[in-house]
Amino acid sequence: MTMKLRQGQIWKQGEEYLRIVRLEQLEVEYKSMTSLATKKGTFHCVSKKEFCRLLKKAALLTPWRTRTFPAQRP
Repeated sequence: MTMKLRQGQIWKQGEEYLRIVRLEQLEVEYKSMTSLATKKGTFHCVSKKEFCRLLKKAALLTPWRTRTFPAQRP
């Protein structure tokens, strides 16, 4: 199975979320977060090969599962 990496994708690996911030030919910059709601996390820069190895046991989240909905008005 081939993997199509795109900027903005969010992957879930265990209790951690990985969001691709910048994608280049040989390098990936990503943000590691524990919660999508707070969006707090740390930035990492690795080779594309290392990032793909990191994603072996991760699941790609669909856009509707990553959306944070605004608070509903009464």
